Amino acid sequence: MKIRAIPEKIYEWHLKKSIRHVPGHIAIIMDGNRRYASILGKNTAFGHSMGAETTERVLEWARDIGVRSITLYTFSTENFSRSEEELSELFSLFTRKFGSVRSDERFHANGICLRVVGDRSRIPAPLLATIEDAEAATRDYDRFFLNIALAYGGRNEIIRSAQGILEDEREGRIRPDEITAAMVEEKICADTHLAPVDLIIRTGNEQRTSNFLPWLANGYESAVYFCAPYWPLFRKIDLLRGIRVYNDRVRNHHLPNRRVRI
Repeated sequence: MKIRAIPEKIYEWHLKKSIRHVPGHIAIIMDGNRRYASILGKNTAFGHSMGAETTERVLEWARDIGVRSITLYTFSTENFSRSEEELSELFSLFTRKFGSVRSDERFHANGICLRVVGDRSRIPAPLLATIEDAEAATRDYDRFFLNIALAYGGRNEIIRSAQGILEDEREGRIRPDEITAAMVEEKICADTHLAPVDLIIRTGNEQRTSNFLPWLANGYESAVYFCAPYWPLFRKIDLLRGIRVYNDRVRNHHLPNRRVRI
């Protein structure tokens, strides 16, 4: 171990020992892949590839700490406006990662259930087929939930929920006076059964939540932690600092530790 890494390990140990409340559901806005690549003089594909490696490490850390569910903001509805070259790079990366799930023993040994959150009508058909195969391969697992927000937008999510409720009303399945907040949430979570978000983490030194899971995060007043490192440089210390923010919120506001919805 490098000498300079020793203080970091000690601090990491101190942070972990101080945690009294583990969030059940953490949502992460993984910002900074492109800026990281730019400062190194690399192309965007390099940044996204390094970000994917960070993602794998973070999932290991989260499971080790006792987190039950992680939702990653991987690709927003606004991201479709990026260049054709970058979109091709991203979709190729997504296809490789989803395509490896069925043979990845980490999913099966650790009981990881993979689910995609977003507007599937906007996902290219070959990628969607790969996603559905990965979901099918892990559908029966329930020890850890990995949710990938892809072709996702918070407003789009609420609009689609409203459209579903209106369809139910037109078909006579519900009356307008029966529409409740619980019904809207049920529509939003119909395919994935996401739990309320306990903690949002955003990397890349941006202090905004970018329309990410507004109903399940803002609606439940989740804790929010903004940190400076670009996503490829995100460390276990940064994750633990975010969980410390959640701990402070639970302690100061006497909030219960929410269980993950299964």
